[in-house]
Amino acid sequence: MKFKKLLDFIEFENNRAISYSKYIKDRERPYIRTVKLMEEIGELCNEIIAYGNYQRKEKQAFSKTNLEEEFADVVIVTLMLAKTLGVDISRGIENKIEKINKRYKKLKKNLI
Repeated sequence: MKFKKLLDFIEFENNRAISYSKYIKDRERPYIRTVKLMEEIGELCNEIIAYGNYQRKEKQAFSKTNLEEEFADVVIVTLMLAKTLGVDISRGIENKIEKINKRYKKLKKNLI
């Protein structure tokens, strides 16, 4: 999936979520989305525990599909939170990659 398509989906989902939850004040939305993000991270952690076969036997066994979907949930909710806060995630990612690349070049230069 192209990143632009993902961001278009986030825009659509964000608008739909706002229309379904009109009782939530705009100033509360970032906090609610942050709590939702933590919930999704917890679900991802459970899948990672299952992946390592460290889950109790009565819990669900590992499923690659579940793991993929939990990663997707974390990405989607993170992007929705960024949208809620007015963060330009594309620019943020570009800036971060540039910083990482500069650090890598500097490290590589120091190793030579």
